[in-house]
Amino acid sequence: MRWQRTGISNVGFLKMSGSGLWPWLCAACVALSLLMLASLLTLLALRGLGHFWPAPLEEVTLNSGDIVIGQSVRETTLPKGAGAERLYFTGNQDITGSNWQWIAIDEISQQTEPADLIRLTRTPWGDFIGRLIAVESGDQRLTDQAAWAFIQDALALPVNQRAPGTLVLAAADGQTLRQPLASVTHFQTPNAMSWGQKTIAWGQRIWQFLSEGPRAANTGGGVWPAIFGTVLMVILMSVIVTPFGVLAAIYLNEIAHQNRLTRLVRIGVRNLAGVPSIVYGVFGLGVFVYGVGGSIDSWFFSDELPSPTFGTGGLLWASLTLALLTLPVVIVATEEGLARIPDAQREGAVALGATRLEMLTRVVLPMATPAMLTGVILAVARAAGEVAPLMLVGVAKLAPQMPVDGEFPYLHLERKFMHLGYHLFDTAFHGEDVQAAIPLVFATALLLVLIVLVLNLTAIFLRHYLRRQRGNEC
Repeated sequence: MRWQRTGISNVGFLKMSGSGLWPWLCAACVALSLLMLASLLTLLALRGLGHFWPAPLEEVTLNSGDIVIGQSVRETTLPKGAGAERLYFTGNQDITGSNWQWIAIDEISQQTEPADLIRLTRTPWGDFIGRLIAVESGDQRLTDQAAWAFIQDALALPVNQRAPGTLVLAAADGQTLRQPLASVTHFQTPNAMSWGQKTIAWGQRIWQFLSEGPRAANTGGGVWPAIFGTVLMVILMSVIVTPFGVLAAIYLNEIAHQNRLTRLVRIGVRNLAGVPSIVYGVFGLGVFVYGVGGSIDSWFFSDELPSPTFGTGGLLWASLTLALLTLPVVIVATEEGLARIPDAQREGAVALGATRLEMLTRVVLPMATPAMLTGVILAVARAAGEVAPLMLVGVAKLAPQMPVDGEFPYLHLERKFMHLGYHLFDTAFHGEDVQAAIPLVFATALLLVLIVLVLNLTAIFLRHYLRRQRGNEC
């Protein structure tokens, strides 16, 4: 085995050359990591995006003569050779008391997919699955194609602009339900749709998931407030942590005397990166929320007390807490970049008559900019996925108001906000309907991964652009 020092930097990066076991082992580890990442993304995409595809509805006739209408979800084998059973999503919670029904395969005598079965989403009872009998609007009673056309035209308009109407529906057991058209949000006939129509409906449902607010205790609807809150908090965190981290790294590497105290400070900063995130949450709750926020309330918002304004969790305190959490990451990455700049660059600038400030701002910092962006990338990746500290300093299950609106000062730092990570946690563990929450958990997880990926790629492209512009490898 032969080892060769590359000379790329003074960090001491070693490169193996020649044949042997180690290159193959390293390549296998890289391949395994990429395979695991691809498998994770594939699983999230299949389970998350597949939820929005208009699945066919089945009409199942049991041996007892009962009829069940619903969407087949999955099938399991019973223990000790007792056969198998299938789970159906039947909807109609206001009629049957549950959205789900297990049916033994041996009890099924007939199974069909009639084209007239419908699936509509309504408030507040969720999905209805059954048949459309008629639409009543004023003195009119529309059936068949006239009723379908009336519904399609009405749902294309906002609720307050729709013509008054009532849907007359029939459930699987023959019960008749009268549903006001104003309470219906989506209407589908999946068995009668072509592949092209299903593809369009699939895209529309994904857009609705991204652009609408949550419903039914986060087990339905969209995640737009959580997307907005996550991105806004990450941007604020980056704005706060970047100057502090860069200035601290400059002081440690360029200004402070390199003695025992400096080394102790450097070791302390590196160890702060390993502190559990919930500890930062407790610190933010005690210092930012109760300490600083309580003082601000007593000084400037005493008229609002005892109702707190800044003395409770909010966007500002969450951003500050995560900035504190990610500060060691930015400091370490920036300092590594500064350390890789050859001393000859500094000495050359001083020899040409530059002051120390000019040497720092015009030679050292531009060369270290890619390293700073690397620190920001790592900070963004960690901040976007953190949940534990946010539960103490500002995140909410359902925020009634967005942190940004048209009311002065437009950006309301004291308001609570929604976060994709906490939304994922709440949907998975606190939802009333676990079966309905499972596909939304996969979809939300995929969205969170994609947002982190987009933020990181943006910083990575900016870093490579700056490297090409300045022609350095730091």
